[in-house]
Amino acid sequence: MTDKRENSLLGHIEGKRHIFPLMVFYEDTDAGGIVYHANYLAFAERARSAMLNLLGVSNSSLAERHKVAIAVRHCTLDFRRAARLEDRLIVDTRLIKLGGASLGFEQKIMRDGEVLVVIEIYLACVSLQELRAQRMPDELRTAYATYLDVNED
Repeated sequence: MTDKRENSLLGHIEGKRHIFPLMVFYEDTDAGGIVYHANYLAFAERARSAMLNLLGVSNSSLAERHKVAIAVRHCTLDFRRAARLEDRLIVDTRLIKLGGASLGFEQKIMRDGEVLVVIEIYLACVSLQELRAQRMPDELRTAYATYLDVNED
């Protein structure tokens, strides 16, 4: 189990959503101080990994114990506004699909309540030995099942 200080680094759960705060650093931006477009995917990945850890599961334990990894299958990004150097952002994540071997998430990257980027991402559970889709381990399914949120905002 994680201690209180580590939990604060992982964000927190609000209802069926995971809320992950972050700050934009120099390395996240282009020469003009604007977040480089690919870094929004990195922010979203950090938030999903933090959520998984907060739920008591880790990517490393999935690989070691179950010989599986979670890989991106499909992703769309809707860029609405830019983030800048030193902005304080929130990644709001909700699970919108829980299949036999797949997960779907909607992630909103926001600044002061304003949505900057909306990411819809679908992941597949993949066997590390066969490199093909494999049924999700019960540990992962159970961790996420409580947070499935198919209601539209």
